[in-house]
Amino acid sequence: MPVARRLTEFSHGGGCACKLAPGRLADVLARITPPAHPDLLVGTETGDDAAVWRLDADRALVATTDFFTPIVDDARTWGRIAAVNAVSDVYAMGGRPLFALNLVAWPSDDLPEELLAEVLAGGADAGAECGFAVVGGHSIDDPEPKYGLAVVGEVHPDRVLTNTGLRDGDALVLTKPLGVGIVSSAVKGGTAPAEVVAAAVASMTSPNAEASAAALAAGATGCTDVTGFGLLGHLKKMAAASGVDAVVEVDSVPVVDGARTLLESGVVPGGTRRNRDWTVDVVDVGERSEHDRLLLADAQTSGGLLFGAEPAAAADAVAALREKGLTAAVVGRVSAGTGRIALI
Repeated sequence: MPVARRLTEFSHGGGCACKLAPGRLADVLARITPPAHPDLLVGTETGDDAAVWRLDADRALVATTDFFTPIVDDARTWGRIAAVNAVSDVYAMGGRPLFALNLVAWPSDDLPEELLAEVLAGGADAGAECGFAVVGGHSIDDPEPKYGLAVVGEVHPDRVLTNTGLRDGDALVLTKPLGVGIVSSAVKGGTAPAEVVAAAVASMTSPNAEASAAALAAGATGCTDVTGFGLLGHLKKMAAASGVDAVVEVDSVPVVDGARTLLESGVVPGGTRRNRDWTVDVVDVGERSEHDRLLLADAQTSGGLLFGAEPAAAADAVAALREKGLTAAVVGRVSAGTGRIALI
């Protein structure tokens, strides 16, 4: 009979913090020749959130996958977070999800099948909320549990949002608070206050569908979701690919209540430190503190969208999202440049 254990005890790193370090991943991808095809609208060259394949003049498929180790101890909540995180890549491309397949790794000698059923139910809950079906999938026996989805969606070929689309003069909008990586690390260590965990879970289980619609309505062309590489890591990729410099107004960046306190007490995930180190070559800290830098580098799971829009349209998008009870803020601006990021 399996011994009852906390799910997060099985994780070497919680959620998207268990991703390969961005520098190592870049080194691996540099060894691979990117595929080329006239109907492959978005491939691997710029590290975008999903692949986009044109079907005809009015339709394109968006395909992505994401999975990770337990980030919370409630199985159904973990499943929901993992599913919302996976489908976020479709929303980041301006698309609409259609269906998804489960991806499961499960320690069958250590955790009961009933617990796995709860994980899958959480994924199905997220699919139902977002309007896509979760149908089948694949599973393996593995000492470390992992769960996620492969998601297929659709998008108009002329309305694809990409990493390369930031424009000189755009304001930067972030649609969820940072800090869930710090909180998840505290969960794993058993030191996270219940109300802080609740705030982080509420953020991670909130889909990015409304944020995607707001980005499109604002005329955005550049967008990504902020996940394992943190705000600084994802912005580094976007700024370089778009040929812009970025300014981040640190005090405007929303943060999960209680996350900064945990950070200042010494809770710093390994993935967050890796992100900090990977971005040090392009980030000008100015008078901001090391804690500010770490918070902006925090490895997020199921984070918000980061997109650029003309300043007035960006302000309207933020107002519209806040009216719906969602967290959103203008957190900076971009100008023509070479991929530098300044913190002010």
